[in-house]
Amino acid sequence: MTSRINIGRPASTSYHSPDPHGFANSRPSTGYRAANPDHPLERIRAVAKQVEDTIEIYSQPLRPHLPTIGRFLIIVTFYEDALRIMTQWNDQLWYLQTHRHFYKGISHLFLLLNVLVSPHSKYTEYAVIGLLSVVIIQGFGYGLMFDLTFFLRNLSVIGGLIMVFSETVVNEKKSFAGIPSMSETDRKKYFLLAGRVLLIFLFLGFIFQGEWGMGRIFMSVFGLSACTMVAIGFKAKWSAIFLVILLSVFNVFANDWWSVHSAHPQRDFLKYDFFQTLSIIGGLILLVNIGPGGLSVDEKKKTY
Repeated sequence: MTSRINIGRPASTSYHSPDPHGFANSRPSTGYRAANPDHPLERIRAVAKQVEDTIEIYSQPLRPHLPTIGRFLIIVTFYEDALRIMTQWNDQLWYLQTHRHFYKGISHLFLLLNVLVSPHSKYTEYAVIGLLSVVIIQGFGYGLMFDLTFFLRNLSVIGGLIMVFSETVVNEKKSFAGIPSMSETDRKKYFLLAGRVLLIFLFLGFIFQGEWGMGRIFMSVFGLSACTMVAIGFKAKWSAIFLVILLSVFNVFANDWWSVHSAHPQRDFLKYDFFQTLSIIGGLILLVNIGPGGLSVDEKKKTY
């Protein structure tokens, strides 16, 4: 009886079979393949990763001080402006009354407000609002609001102030982490996006002014590439670091107000541009510290 029954067991026992149920696919996979390390693009990625890791290691001692450095550079232009108004009080009054046709009391009040609204308040939100009002009032008061270079440069300064406000939102979020607050999170994302976009307008002003040369072409091509990466939030931290280095070198050589005689009228313009560029550098440093935020390519790459 048992000789007629064919049990049909495989020759090899299932205890030693790598796939006892027959689910394995014997055909070679045509899906994802590992990247070839000898490919030029993979070599570039490996070198870039090593550079990023090296910078990350050596920048650790400086990282706790980045918020302080960034905030100081952002507000230093307002301190310089207040000091210039106080030391040139009569000249400022003469200009406002003669060329801008301010009444005597209005001109005094205008200058006084510019001096008193300084970033010394412990309430960061109100200090930022006050400084934003100073930027707008000065533009209209001195008749520079419709000057394209001035307008674009001040948009970048406003972007730096928004980065300060965004950092405050981040810190408050950390302080009250146990309390759910989606509105604060959304606000932080949109403020960071606005700050990133406004910071890059300085380069648009740089393109529209001056004569073209090899140096200007270099800065325009690489600077605009880095600005685009900052705006969309792709490798935003490293792009911001590149812009900090580029702007710092440019600021020292192009806005060298210390080399101009004190009686020369160009000295004040160079000093104004120098400290405003420092403010924009400060905004980029804050971007390096707190990151591009949720509305960025870098953040989406973490999700997907």
